Amino acid sequence: MAEHRNGNVKNATAKASGATNPYAINLENFTKRLKMLYSHWNEYNGDLWGASDALAIATPPTSEDLRYLKSSALNIWLLGYEFPETIMVFMKKQIHFLCSQKKASLLEVVKNSAKDALGVEVIMHVKPKNDDGAGLMDSIIHAVNAQSNSSSHDAPIVGHIAREAPEGKLLETWAEKLKNANFELSDVTNGFSNLFAVKDNIELTNVKKAAFLTSSVMRSFVVPKLEKIIDEEKKVSHSSLMDDTEKAILEPARIKVKLKAENVDICYPPIFQSGGDFDLKPSASSNEENLYYDSTSVILCAIGSRYNSYCSNVARTFLIDASATQSKAYEVLLKAHEAAISTLKSGNKVSAPYQAALLVVEKDAPELAANLTKTAGTGIGLEFRESGLSLNAKNDRVLRPGMVFNVSLGFHNLQAETKNPKTQKFSVLLADTVIVGEEAPEVVTVSSSKAVKDVAYSFNEDDEEDDEKPKIKSEAKGGGTALSKATLRSDNQEMSKEELRRQHQAELARQKNEETARRLAGGGSGATDNRGAGKTVGDLIAYKNVNDLPPPRDLMIQIDQKNEAILLPIYGTMVPFHVATVKNVSSQQDSNRNCYIRIIFNVPGTAFSPHDASSLKFQGSIYLKEVSFRSKDVRHISEAVQLIKTLRRQVASRESERAERATLVTQEKLQLAGAKFKPIRLSDLWIRPAFGGRGRKLPGSLEAHTNGFRYSTSRPDERVDVMYRNIKHAFFQPAEKEMITVLHFHLHNHIMVGNKKTKDVQFYIEVMDVVQTLGGGKRSAYDPDEIEEEHRERDRKNKINMDFQNFVNRVHDLWGQPQFKVLDLEFDQPLRELGFHGVPHKASAFIVPTSSCLVELVETPFVVITLNEIEIVNLERVGLGQKNFDMTIVFKDFKKDVFRIDSIPSTSLDGIKEWLDTTDLKYYESRLNLNWRPILKTITDDPEKFIEDGGWEFLNMEVSDSDSENSESDQGYEPSDVQSDTGSDEEDDVSASLVESEDDEEEDSEEDSEEDKGKTWEELEREASNADREKGDDSDSEEERSRRKMKAFGKARAPPPTKRTSGGSLPKRAKLR
Repeated sequence: MAEHRNGNVKNATAKASGATNPYAINLENFTKRLKMLYSHWNEYNGDLWGASDALAIATPPTSEDLRYLKSSALNIWLLGYEFPETIMVFMKKQIHFLCSQKKASLLEVVKNSAKDALGVEVIMHVKPKNDDGAGLMDSIIHAVNAQSNSSSHDAPIVGHIAREAPEGKLLETWAEKLKNANFELSDVTNGFSNLFAVKDNIELTNVKKAAFLTSSVMRSFVVPKLEKIIDEEKKVSHSSLMDDTEKAILEPARIKVKLKAENVDICYPPIFQSGGDFDLKPSASSNEENLYYDSTSVILCAIGSRYNSYCSNVARTFLIDASATQSKAYEVLLKAHEAAISTLKSGNKVSAPYQAALLVVEKDAPELAANLTKTAGTGIGLEFRESGLSLNAKNDRVLRPGMVFNVSLGFHNLQAETKNPKTQKFSVLLADTVIVGEEAPEVVTVSSSKAVKDVAYSFNEDDEEDDEKPKIKSEAKGGGTALSKATLRSDNQEMSKEELRRQHQAELARQKNEETARRLAGGGSGATDNRGAGKTVGDLIAYKNVNDLPPPRDLMIQIDQKNEAILLPIYGTMVPFHVATVKNVSSQQDSNRNCYIRIIFNVPGTAFSPHDASSLKFQGSIYLKEVSFRSKDVRHISEAVQLIKTLRRQVASRESERAERATLVTQEKLQLAGAKFKPIRLSDLWIRPAFGGRGRKLPGSLEAHTNGFRYSTSRPDERVDVMYRNIKHAFFQPAEKEMITVLHFHLHNHIMVGNKKTKDVQFYIEVMDVVQTLGGGKRSAYDPDEIEEEHRERDRKNKINMDFQNFVNRVHDLWGQPQFKVLDLEFDQPLRELGFHGVPHKASAFIVPTSSCLVELVETPFVVITLNEIEIVNLERVGLGQKNFDMTIVFKDFKKDVFRIDSIPSTSLDGIKEWLDTTDLKYYESRLNLNWRPILKTITDDPEKFIEDGGWEFLNMEVSDSDSENSESDQGYEPSDVQSDTGSDEEDDVSASLVESEDDEEEDSEEDSEEDKGKTWEELEREASNADREKGDDSDSEEERSRRKMKAFGKARAPPPTKRTSGGSLPKRAKLR
């Protein structure tokens, strides 16, 4: 371990001097930083450098312990390497080095640079091997006194680093000499802290590389390892995790990070804590206790790595089946941490981050303020904790661009509402490495996610529900009053969850109405309406000159394919017409064997005719609308019609492609990977949309280059470039129940694939061949050939899924680099357990949510809906007895048509409502389909009235139901999905424009009710109970049962309620099992 650590802080004594020595001082760097040192010393000598005449810095011998010293930091900052057992004395006109022969030979090269840059003379004092160096020290002290005498000082002031105690015989002798000399000693620690605080570009690059390694280890090693341990219920100690993580840092190749191992080191042994014993100090250590991951447990992990001696740090908290208290504490900490980071801008005070974090805590959870850490972190660089740059409430220093901070914030020793002693006390901690910017801070460890969905895990929801259900039943049996069967079958817990969901939806409705009001007030309803915009074509010129016309063969119709023209004989002259002016052409044969050809042209004023430039330019001209010719040559007429149609189709296709390309946004040019960086490659892929052309389709390969993907086949013209900056969403969908494994990119701006303009590009492989048995006979399930074929297909599917997964992982690592962090790219994976069947276009498809979208990536046209762009969701045709319902998605851009998903099975209703609620999407329910175009037009025409009338609450079925019950309470019961006959004709006319017909569904409902007639209430109740018992579901609510009784739908039972985490908990990550 020590060898690794000392290898990073390169020791100048490691090799003998001479031509073979690998260590060479960067003279350009040395010159620049020596100037910075003397400039800073002269400018701030009175404030930070103690009015010193000389600076005496002594570096101690090497140590196997991890430690951070100002003297070592100065060595590395100025010379690039650590020089142990070396004394450096900086004076106004001289620099003295006292060291061994080997080090002196290395330092010899700086003499000329120091002389040229500042006129400073570098003097070497070479200490013999067995000498204590006392005589050489006397000569240095004499030189200091000589300088002081020339400056007429009484006693020279010598700056030193007071906190560093002398180590070794050489430094102890030097300390004694300084003490006995006629010097006034002054501590210059603050001077060096201020000097090192602002990093140059080389230093920032080192910090970013260290941060990339740190966040990669957290993301690609620590998180998967913790997940595996918890999922497999292994017993692993904190110290064992520490050792494994340290090895991952010291061997970057293990996690596919391309940094040289000799430049890498740890900042401190990785820290893992759980089981109620937490220490948030950087000096904390991992104990020998096993990792504790039972319900409501908290796991803290902190790791730091160095690159070329520059430090970085990241800390994360992982929640296992979090309680409401733990969830709230983490959410508040996350908000406070983000607030602290946001204040790290040039000009702010160093105290601003802690004050911003404290403000968030006092506002959102004042009871947690006492448990907040006393600082929000420290400066970080060559030292893990830079003195003088602590982010506390009293630090008045000013932030400058180039400063780097370890922003670390936590709550210590919070109390949880559990009886388990290992989870009663818990702490939460977050830390990131941040660079101060002019306008905004740069979080260089951002690739390690701290979002709630990525750190909150749920493992034993099933056990909890199983434990709670008997408890509910026993309470029901012990009640004082006699309960009916319906009451016993109802699930009180589910009712409470439904109530929580209703309350959350009410809060979302309020927020959504406020948001919509703000957006409409600012005129931000979306882009302009492009409906009905006609295509435009350029000037149609067949021949520029009369002389270009081909010589007439006969007075017959000719087709000039080269010039895209039709030449028609009119009054003995061949008159040319561009083929784009032709609207339609047809031929017809009469009984006398005469054949007629009829050509209809596009003219201004007719419907659906394109507005070309000529028609706008010559509006007063006379246009030819139609011509007919008769001929005895049937074959010639048929050939002419065929040629005109073919040529017209080709020209229309070309002009359409040209018009599409004209609207494309210009993309940056793809930068191909260089010789050193081999592009990440995935072979034998097919693309959708497919390339045009009549030739045989060919598979191609997808490569990840410096700034984008390139897909190409063996044909040179079949190539597609997808820039990383143009990717809005990336999806990876492995084949499970599908026949294909998919990589799908949804883009910001359209691109051309062949001659098709598209925003969705998909690359896929078919995992299974379509096989048809020719024999026609039934094969046995135990047929060895059949079993072998199934094994082969399964292995092929697994191999393809694994190849895609490896490609995705490597691209993720590429996207984790600092230059791509602003793009926020990652491959999203559909959550199949939340999926449902529906008809988004013309065919039924399986539609699946992801963390940020709602997608369907198998059938074309594809469906990719970004959740952030959704205003509200309206669930239509939701009513008793309906087998299906529809989902209408209304976008924030009201100029955009709503998106409908029809014929969703009613069994999916509860699951969809649960998903919408957990993703904070406001949904409404209605019993009929609405005609949304006039509704959206009404909203955009008069937004003030829309807001005054309650915003979206006109869709709230519960409100309208309660109103109707109050106004019509004396009319008796009426089924909710049957319209009343008492309404006026005027009301019917108004509703007709907003509601579409649902005759088919009503007929189905009537047929169902006919089937169920004749059964008594007891029979219906018995059937429902038996069906519940068979499915193991006795949690239908009393309200649902009473509705079934009223409608006499004994068979149409509601679907079982979907599982949901406890009311106060965070949205959970998907199960690992």
